Amino acid sequence: MLGAAAGGGFPQWNSNAEGCRRARAGDPAARSRTQASIAVSIDDERWYLINASPDLREQIGFSAFLWPRYGLRSSPIAGVVLTGGDVDAIAGLLTLRERQPFTLYATSRIHAVLDANPIFEVLAKAVVQREVVALDRSTELEDGLSFELFAVPGKTPLYLEDSDTPAIETNETTVAVALTHGTTTAFYIPGCARMTQELADRLRGATLVFFDGTLWRDDEMVVAGLGSKTGRRMGHISLDGPDGTLAAFENLGVARKILIHINNSNPVLLEDSPERAHVEARGWEVAYDGLEVRL
Repeated sequence: MLGAAAGGGFPQWNSNAEGCRRARAGDPAARSRTQASIAVSIDDERWYLINASPDLREQIGFSAFLWPRYGLRSSPIAGVVLTGGDVDAIAGLLTLRERQPFTLYATSRIHAVLDANPIFEVLAKAVVQREVVALDRSTELEDGLSFELFAVPGKTPLYLEDSDTPAIETNETTVAVALTHGTTTAFYIPGCARMTQELADRLRGATLVFFDGTLWRDDEMVVAGLGSKTGRRMGHISLDGPDGTLAAFENLGVARKILIHINNSNPVLLEDSPERAHVEARGWEVAYDGLEVRL
């Protein structure tokens, strides 16, 4: 786990809310987190990033397994898989601009977003291979390790919105990743607006699911005075409530459930909060930077 927080990280740079103050002060019950991303490997030699957060340079710095190992310049990062075009998923690509070969995997829609912005040409196409990935098809990363992208309900990135109330859609804009090694599949879903029957059926009985934990309640930021948008408006399902994540997963039989992409306003980040105790009692873990999961 390179980073576990939502956009802005925890503490968020301009937030003076209680949780962020506690994290900034080094409170052990309010552990700091960078923005969400994981690194995956089957041999500890070649690594694949799921999303490239704005904090990627810092994340590489505290992850020795991602440091250069050979010659004057090298990297064990063999590829990056994108789940969307939000800033907290793609900004870190600019950190990887020093003509280092790797493969960038994304849907045609997200590649089009990158292609339309000339700043991403710093990833020289003669060096960085851009591979378009079709939905619902297996793509091999390594012998024995593959992934599949599939659409989940979400919305277009904020900087591409052309409406005050953008629609929640299920298409190439917001996708999840199913990582498969042998007979084991793990799911990474940092953004999801609602649970559908199709998604529930796909996740039922899974070994491991990393799932969107952005907000505790839909109006969390509004009530706290931190913003005017609800979770639904931002394209994220909330944890609590009859239509929330905790209820949606109750009967899915997922062996291990880990919350990721957690907003700085969400009280589950605080280890001494009632909300944290509640999610743990329901069988969930709250991700933190440096968490290691071996399957």
